[in-house]
Amino acid sequence: MGDLIETLSVENVVGSTALEQELDLESLADDLDGVSYNPDQFPGLISRTEDPAAASLIFRSGKVVCTGASSTTDLKEAVELTFDKLRRLGLEVPEDPAVTVQNIVTSGDLGTRLNLNAIAIGFGLEAVEYEPEQFPGLVYRSDELDVVVLLFGSGKLVITGGSQPSDAEDAIEAVQARLSDLGLLD
Repeated sequence: MGDLIETLSVENVVGSTALEQELDLESLADDLDGVSYNPDQFPGLISRTEDPAAASLIFRSGKVVCTGASSTTDLKEAVELTFDKLRRLGLEVPEDPAVTVQNIVTSGDLGTRLNLNAIAIGFGLEAVEYEPEQFPGLVYRSDELDVVVLLFGSGKLVITGGSQPSDAEDAIEAVQARLSDLGLLD
């Protein structure tokens, strides 16, 4: 099972925090370098960081959503870099912002091809969405897992909805065990 965990790769970490104040996004867009703000397209100002690579979406309400980070550490660092930009403009910004991880998207590989039709039946139709004409993957929602697992015929999977990296580890092990119990792994 250790081999399975080694296949896991965090693809995206999304988190949120707040500036605890209303913001004038037009003024911020004028004063900040490297941001984009087009309220006709999206209601938030987008501030990007390069190292770590992430985008902070800043809303008029003061809410901030950071996306694109590759770890929870990178997420917090990207938020801090964004807050530093705002501090340099003279805004009062929390010193140690509480960042809540909303979603961790992880990919993995079971190392063998999968028969998604058999899995849909074996896992139970109440826990599965599988419409190959609409989407090539099987969506698995188990009551025992805090995440959603997308399984593909190639044996690859995507785990979404976690709030900590161990959620993906638990999920890939549970899926492998369930597939083994059903005799659906080569």
